[in-house]
Amino acid sequence: MRRMIVEVICVIVTTFFAVALFGFFIVKQQTCAIVERLGKFFRVAQPGLSWRIPFIDSIASRLSFRIHQLYVEVETKTQDNVFVNVAVAVQYRVLSDKVFQAYYTLQDHQAQIKSFVFDLVRAQVPLLILDDVFSKKDDIANAVKSNLLGTMETFGYEIVEALITDINPDANVKAAMNEINTAQRLRVAATERGESEKIIRVKQAEAEAESNILHGRGIAGQRAAIIEGLGHSVEEFVKQIPDAQASTVMEMVMLIQYIDTLKEIGGNARASVVFVPHSPGNLKDVSEQIRETVFADKFTGGK
Repeated sequence: MRRMIVEVICVIVTTFFAVALFGFFIVKQQTCAIVERLGKFFRVAQPGLSWRIPFIDSIASRLSFRIHQLYVEVETKTQDNVFVNVAVAVQYRVLSDKVFQAYYTLQDHQAQIKSFVFDLVRAQVPLLILDDVFSKKDDIANAVKSNLLGTMETFGYEIVEALITDINPDANVKAAMNEINTAQRLRVAATERGESEKIIRVKQAEAEAESNILHGRGIAGQRAAIIEGLGHSVEEFVKQIPDAQASTVMEMVMLIQYIDTLKEIGGNARASVVFVPHSPGNLKDVSEQIRETVFADKFTGGK
Protein backbone atom coordinates (compact mmCIF):
# COMPACT_ATOMS: atom_id res chain seq x y z
CA MET A 1 0.00 0.00 0.00
CA ARG A 2 2.78 2.39 0.96
CA ARG A 3 4.61 1.53 -2.25
CA MET A 4 1.55 2.35 -4.31
CA ILE A 5 1.24 5.74 -2.62
CA VAL A 6 4.89 6.53 -3.35
CA GLU A 7 4.46 5.62 -7.02
CA VAL A 8 1.40 7.86 -7.28
CA ILE A 9 3.28 10.75 -5.69
CA CYS A 10 6.19 10.24 -8.10
CA VAL A 11 3.82 10.24 -11.08
CA ILE A 12 2.16 13.42 -9.84
CA VAL A 13 5.50 15.18 -9.26
CA THR A 14 6.84 14.04 -12.63
CA THR A 15 3.68 15.20 -14.35
CA PHE A 16 3.87 18.54 -12.57
CA PHE A 17 7.49 19.13 -13.60
CA ALA A 18 6.73 18.02 -17.16
CA VAL A 19 3.80 20.38 -17.39
CA ALA A 20 5.82 23.19 -15.81
CA LEU A 21 8.69 22.56 -18.19
CA PHE A 22 6.31 22.44 -21.12
CA GLY A 23 4.97 25.89 -20.13
CA PHE A 24 8.31 27.69 -20.56
CA PHE A 25 9.02 29.46 -23.87
CA ILE A 26 11.65 31.87 -25.22
CA VAL A 27 11.02 35.20 -26.93
CA LYS A 28 13.85 36.43 -29.20
CA GLN A 29 15.33 39.92 -29.15
CA GLN A 30 13.37 42.64 -31.02
CA THR A 31 10.23 40.49 -30.92
CA CYS A 32 7.27 39.99 -28.61
CA ALA A 33 4.71 37.24 -28.07
CA ILE A 34 0.93 37.70 -27.77
CA VAL A 35 -0.27 35.46 -24.93
CA GLU A 36 -3.97 34.61 -24.77
CA ARG A 37 -5.72 32.92 -21.88
CA LEU A 38 -8.68 30.80 -22.90
CA GLY A 39 -8.92 32.74 -26.19
CA LYS A 40 -8.75 36.21 -24.64
CA PHE A 41 -5.78 38.60 -24.75
CA PHE A 42 -3.81 38.17 -21.55
CA ARG A 43 -0.40 39.85 -21.89
CA VAL A 44 2.57 40.68 -24.10
CA ALA A 45 5.63 38.55 -23.44
CA GLN A 46 8.86 40.51 -23.79
CA PRO A 47 12.23 39.13 -25.06
CA GLY A 48 13.72 36.47 -22.82
CA LEU A 49 12.40 33.45 -20.94
CA SER A 50 8.64 33.43 -20.21
CA TRP A 51 6.10 30.99 -18.84
CA ARG A 52 2.51 30.19 -19.56
CA ILE A 53 0.01 27.80 -18.10
CA PRO A 54 -0.17 24.82 -20.44
CA PHE A 55 -3.54 24.15 -22.06
CA ILE A 56 -4.87 27.41 -20.62
CA ASP A 57 -2.51 30.05 -21.99
CA SER A 58 -1.49 30.01 -25.65
CA ILE A 59 0.81 32.05 -27.86
CA ALA A 60 -1.45 33.68 -30.44
CA SER A 61 1.37 35.27 -32.48
CA ARG A 62 4.83 36.75 -32.39
CA LEU A 63 5.46 40.29 -33.67
CA SER A 64 8.79 41.77 -34.72
CA PHE A 65 9.87 45.29 -33.77
CA ARG A 66 12.30 45.44 -36.68
CA ILE A 67 11.74 47.81 -39.60
CA HIS A 68 9.85 46.23 -42.48
CA GLN A 69 9.70 47.49 -46.05
CA LEU A 70 6.68 47.26 -48.31
CA TYR A 71 6.88 47.96 -52.06
CA VAL A 72 3.82 49.44 -53.71
CA GLU A 73 3.58 50.17 -57.46
CA VAL A 74 0.86 52.64 -58.40
CA GLU A 75 -0.34 53.39 -61.94
CA THR A 76 -1.74 56.88 -62.27
CA LYS A 77 -2.07 59.80 -64.71
CA THR A 78 -0.34 63.17 -64.61
CA GLN A 79 -1.90 66.57 -65.25
CA ASP A 80 -0.73 66.48 -68.89
CA ASN A 81 -2.46 63.09 -69.41
CA VAL A 82 0.61 60.85 -69.26
CA PHE A 83 0.27 57.47 -67.56
CA VAL A 84 3.12 56.63 -65.19
CA ASN A 85 3.96 53.80 -62.81
CA VAL A 86 5.15 55.18 -59.48
CA ALA A 87 7.05 52.77 -57.21
CA VAL A 88 6.77 53.61 -53.50
CA ALA A 89 8.76 51.94 -50.72
CA VAL A 90 7.14 52.29 -47.27
CA GLN A 91 9.27 51.48 -44.24
CA TYR A 92 7.31 50.74 -41.06
CA ARG A 93 7.51 48.93 -37.72
CA VAL A 94 5.31 47.90 -34.80
CA LEU A 95 5.13 50.35 -31.87
CA SER A 96 6.23 48.57 -28.70
CA ASP A 97 3.56 50.28 -26.62
CA LYS A 98 0.74 49.48 -29.07
CA VAL A 99 1.20 45.78 -29.69
CA PHE A 100 -2.46 45.09 -28.89
CA GLN A 101 -3.68 47.50 -31.60
CA ALA A 102 -1.10 46.24 -34.12
CA TYR A 103 -2.30 42.64 -33.78
CA TYR A 104 -6.02 42.91 -33.08
CA THR A 105 -7.09 46.02 -35.03
CA LEU A 106 -6.14 45.19 -38.61
CA GLN A 107 -6.77 41.92 -40.40
CA ASP A 108 -4.03 42.64 -42.99
CA HIS A 109 -1.87 45.66 -42.21
CA GLN A 110 0.07 45.46 -45.51
CA ALA A 111 -3.12 45.61 -47.55
CA GLN A 112 -4.22 48.60 -45.48
CA ILE A 113 -0.93 50.43 -46.13
CA LYS A 114 -1.20 49.67 -49.85
CA SER A 115 -4.69 51.12 -49.97
CA PHE A 116 -3.55 54.34 -48.31
CA VAL A 117 -0.55 54.62 -50.64
CA PHE A 118 -2.73 54.11 -53.73
CA ASP A 119 -5.14 56.80 -52.55
CA LEU A 120 -2.43 59.33 -51.62
CA VAL A 121 -0.31 58.91 -54.77
CA ARG A 122 -3.34 59.14 -57.04
CA ALA A 123 -4.33 62.33 -55.24
CA GLN A 124 -0.89 63.97 -55.62
CA VAL A 125 0.42 62.98 -59.07
CA PRO A 126 -2.61 64.18 -61.13
CA LEU A 127 -1.91 67.71 -59.85
CA LEU A 128 1.53 67.76 -61.53
CA ILE A 129 2.82 67.59 -65.09
CA LEU A 130 5.25 64.81 -65.97
CA ASP A 131 8.42 66.91 -65.57
CA ASP A 132 7.28 68.11 -62.13
CA VAL A 133 6.61 64.54 -61.03
CA PHE A 134 10.33 63.82 -61.45
CA SER A 135 11.52 67.06 -59.84
CA LYS A 136 9.01 66.93 -56.94
CA LYS A 137 9.13 63.23 -56.08
CA ASP A 138 10.41 64.07 -52.58
CA ASP A 139 7.35 66.25 -52.00
CA ILE A 140 5.11 63.37 -53.03
CA ALA A 141 6.98 61.00 -50.71
CA ASN A 142 6.68 63.45 -47.80
CA ALA A 143 2.95 63.82 -48.44
CA VAL A 144 2.54 60.03 -48.39
CA LYS A 145 4.55 59.73 -45.18
CA SER A 146 2.75 62.53 -43.32
CA ASN A 147 -0.69 61.15 -44.19
CA LEU A 148 0.24 57.56 -43.37
CA LEU A 149 1.94 58.52 -40.14
CA GLY A 150 -1.15 59.74 -38.30
CA THR A 151 -3.43 57.06 -39.70
CA MET A 152 -1.26 54.00 -39.09
CA GLU A 153 -0.22 55.15 -35.62
CA THR A 154 -3.75 54.53 -34.36
CA PHE A 155 -3.37 50.95 -35.60
CA GLY A 156 -0.10 50.47 -33.73
CA TYR A 157 2.35 51.03 -36.59
CA GLU A 158 5.00 53.72 -37.04
CA ILE A 159 5.79 54.91 -40.58
CA VAL A 160 9.56 55.38 -40.57
CA GLU A 161 9.97 56.60 -44.16
CA ALA A 162 8.24 56.69 -47.52
CA LEU A 163 10.41 56.77 -50.64
CA ILE A 164 9.63 57.21 -54.34
CA THR A 165 12.07 54.69 -55.79
CA ASP A 166 11.02 54.80 -59.45
CA ILE A 167 8.88 56.81 -61.87
CA ASN A 168 8.33 54.93 -65.09
CA PRO A 169 6.27 56.61 -67.86
CA ASP A 170 4.74 54.78 -70.78
CA ALA A 171 7.31 53.43 -73.27
CA ASN A 172 6.12 55.72 -76.09
CA VAL A 173 6.32 58.76 -73.82
CA LYS A 174 9.80 57.77 -72.69
CA ALA A 175 10.96 57.43 -76.31
CA ALA A 176 9.49 60.85 -77.14
CA MET A 177 11.27 62.40 -74.15
CA ASN A 178 14.56 60.89 -75.28
CA GLU A 179 14.05 62.29 -78.80
CA ILE A 180 13.31 65.76 -77.40
CA ASN A 181 16.39 65.61 -75.22
CA THR A 182 18.53 64.44 -78.16
CA ALA A 183 17.21 67.26 -80.39
CA GLN A 184 17.94 69.86 -77.71
CA ARG A 185 21.49 68.58 -77.26
CA LEU A 186 22.08 68.54 -81.02
CA ARG A 187 20.81 72.12 -81.26
CA VAL A 188 23.15 73.24 -78.49
CA ALA A 189 26.04 71.38 -80.13
CA ALA A 190 25.31 73.01 -83.51
CA THR A 191 25.20 76.46 -81.88
CA GLU A 192 28.50 75.86 -80.12
CA ARG A 193 30.06 74.50 -83.31
CA GLY A 194 28.87 77.58 -85.24
CA GLU A 195 30.31 79.92 -82.62
CA SER A 196 33.59 78.02 -82.73
CA GLU A 197 33.79 78.27 -86.54
CA LYS A 198 32.92 81.96 -86.35
CA ILE A 199 35.74 82.61 -83.90
CA ILE A 200 38.17 80.65 -86.10
CA ARG A 201 37.20 82.61 -89.21
CA VAL A 202 37.43 85.95 -87.39
CA LYS A 203 40.86 85.06 -86.08
CA GLN A 204 41.97 83.92 -89.53
CA ALA A 205 40.72 87.17 -91.07
CA GLU A 206 42.50 89.20 -88.41
CA ALA A 207 45.70 87.21 -88.97
CA GLU A 208 45.42 87.64 -92.73
CA ALA A 209 44.84 91.39 -92.38
CA GLU A 210 47.82 91.69 -90.05
CA SER A 211 49.90 89.63 -92.48
CA ASN A 212 48.91 91.89 -95.40
CA ILE A 213 49.81 94.98 -93.41
CA LEU A 214 53.22 93.58 -92.54
CA HIS A 215 53.72 92.38 -96.11
CA GLY A 216 52.89 95.87 -97.45
CA ARG A 217 55.30 97.47 -95.02
CA GLY A 218 57.98 95.02 -96.10
CA ILE A 219 57.43 95.79 -99.80
CA ALA A 220 57.49 99.52 -99.08
CA GLY A 221 60.74 99.16 -97.15
CA GLN A 222 62.20 97.01 -99.90
CA ARG A 223 61.35 99.59 -102.56
CA ALA A 224 62.71 102.40 -100.43
CA ALA A 225 65.96 100.47 -100.04
CA ILE A 226 66.11 99.86 -103.78
CA ILE A 227 65.59 103.58 -104.52
CA GLU A 228 68.22 104.51 -101.98
CA GLY A 229 70.68 102.02 -103.50
CA LEU A 230 69.93 103.26 -107.01
CA GLY A 231 70.53 106.86 -105.85
CA HIS A 232 73.93 105.93 -104.47
CA SER A 233 74.77 104.10 -107.71
CA VAL A 234 73.82 107.16 -109.81
CA GLU A 235 75.87 109.44 -107.59
CA GLU A 236 78.92 107.21 -107.89
CA PHE A 237 78.50 106.93 -111.66
CA VAL A 238 78.21 110.70 -112.07
CA LYS A 239 81.31 111.18 -109.96
CA GLN A 240 83.23 108.84 -112.24
CA ILE A 241 81.77 110.31 -115.49
CA PRO A 242 80.82 113.95 -114.87
CA ASP A 243 79.31 114.45 -118.34
CA ALA A 244 76.76 111.64 -117.88
CA GLN A 245 73.20 112.69 -117.11
CA ALA A 246 71.50 111.24 -114.05
CA SER A 247 68.41 110.13 -115.98
CA THR A 248 70.49 108.21 -118.48
CA VAL A 249 72.46 106.50 -115.76
CA MET A 250 69.19 105.64 -113.95
CA GLU A 251 67.74 104.02 -117.05
CA MET A 252 70.87 101.97 -117.55
CA VAL A 253 70.89 100.78 -113.91
CA MET A 254 67.21 99.81 -114.06
CA LEU A 255 67.80 98.00 -117.33
CA ILE A 256 70.62 96.02 -115.68
CA GLN A 257 68.26 95.15 -112.80
CA TYR A 258 65.63 94.07 -115.30
CA ILE A 259 68.08 91.80 -117.11
CA ASP A 260 69.22 90.29 -113.77
CA THR A 261 65.59 89.54 -112.95
CA LEU A 262 65.14 87.72 -116.24
CA LYS A 263 68.25 85.67 -115.45
CA GLU A 264 66.81 84.59 -112.10
CA ILE A 265 63.53 83.62 -113.71
CA GLY A 266 65.30 81.63 -116.40
CA GLY A 267 67.60 79.93 -113.89
CA ASN A 268 64.71 78.67 -111.73
CA ALA A 269 63.68 75.15 -112.79
CA ARG A 270 60.17 75.57 -111.36
CA ALA A 271 59.54 78.94 -113.03
CA SER A 272 56.55 79.30 -115.34
CA VAL A 273 56.87 80.34 -118.97
CA VAL A 274 57.04 84.14 -119.30
CA PHE A 275 56.79 85.91 -122.69
CA VAL A 276 58.74 89.18 -122.60
CA PRO A 277 59.12 91.48 -125.68
CA HIS A 278 62.76 92.41 -126.30
CA SER A 279 62.67 94.83 -129.19
CA PRO A 280 64.53 98.14 -128.53
CA GLY A 281 61.28 100.10 -128.37
CA ASN A 282 59.73 97.67 -125.93
CA LEU A 283 62.79 97.75 -123.67
CA LYS A 284 62.46 101.52 -123.49
CA ASP A 285 58.81 101.13 -122.52
CA VAL A 286 59.75 98.65 -119.79
CA SER A 287 62.36 101.07 -118.48
CA GLU A 288 59.84 103.90 -118.33
CA GLN A 289 57.25 101.69 -116.60
CA ILE A 290 59.77 100.61 -113.95
CA ARG A 291 60.87 104.21 -113.35
CA GLU A 292 57.31 105.46 -113.08
CA THR A 293 56.37 102.66 -110.66
CA VAL A 294 59.39 103.08 -108.41
CA PHE A 295 59.19 106.88 -108.22
CA ALA A 296 55.42 106.82 -107.78
CA ASP A 297 55.90 104.62 -104.70
CA LYS A 298 58.65 106.95 -103.53
CA PHE A 299 56.42 110.02 -103.65
CA THR A 300 53.33 108.30 -102.25
CA GLY A 301 55.18 106.77 -99.30
CA GLY A 302 54.67 103.16 -100.47
CA LYS A 303 50.87 103.29 -100.03
